[in-house]
Amino acid sequence: MPQRFQASGSDSGSRLDRFLASRTPGISRTRLQRFIKNGLVHINGVPALQPKTKISQGDVVEFEIPEPAPLRLEPENIKLDILYEDEHLLVINKAAGMVVHPGAGHETGTVVHALLHHCTDLSGIGDRMRPGIVHRLDRDTSGILVVAKTQQAHHSLVAQFACRSTCKNYLALVRGKPSSLAGSIARPIGRNPAHRKKMAAIPGGREAITLWKTIKKLRGTSLLDIRILTGRTHQIRVHMASEGHPVIGDTLYGGPSHLTVNGEQIKIPRQMLHAARLELTHPATGQRMCWKAPLPEDMRKVTELLG
Repeated sequence: MPQRFQASGSDSGSRLDRFLASRTPGISRTRLQRFIKNGLVHINGVPALQPKTKISQGDVVEFEIPEPAPLRLEPENIKLDILYEDEHLLVINKAAGMVVHPGAGHETGTVVHALLHHCTDLSGIGDRMRPGIVHRLDRDTSGILVVAKTQQAHHSLVAQFACRSTCKNYLALVRGKPSSLAGSIARPIGRNPAHRKKMAAIPGGREAITLWKTIKKLRGTSLLDIRILTGRTHQIRVHMASEGHPVIGDTLYGGPSHLTVNGEQIKIPRQMLHAARLELTHPATGQRMCWKAPLPEDMRKVTELLG
């Protein structure tokens, strides 16, 4: 169904993209500009192809949001670093830079595509577009990811993450040196009202609890062991930034992209965050199990340079 808006006197002289953004708060201006350039927006029945087109009082602006193209899940022969596997679950060490599941801008090359090649009967386990996935890691976070291979395992693992009976530990290189050797952060996290791609520690957000302890103090930085009791989006990144110790390389939350060592600048390849340990109950045997993933090469090199 096309959306229809009529410009008032206060809209006169406004850019078309800004006019539409004011009427459709759930759609980004960048996306609206793409709609305009693709001929999906009309002013008084005539296609308007320029986002900067000026609006006049009384103009009728119409546009229709196109249906998203359906994503196709095709197996891809992508090597996985497997830490453990049986007929119920699979535990992998995800590489930094790899997206967990497909979405806008990431239609191929994800962990899910690799899993479908490795586990030919994974389709139908859980969400259709996220078969087997019970938790996730950010694209630039490396480390342990557990995958369900059966519906029973999926139900069990989802329940364990929901009731917080799993134990998740991360290693993080952060800016500065915390004033104490260990601590906890309990600040609710919600969507940043000023930046739709960011989260923030804000009143009214969802409960978020992070425990941390210092493993090693380095030049201008610290290596921390971090345990999260909740699983909020960007939780570690947001909480550490709120303490004034953003994760090195996490430019979205104020982490530096370069560090100076012995007068030379070192480029940080990505956010220095690694899911190093995961403990949970096996969904079939009831046995408590624990896996560890070694510090990846890029983090190891940066840590050694700062040591």
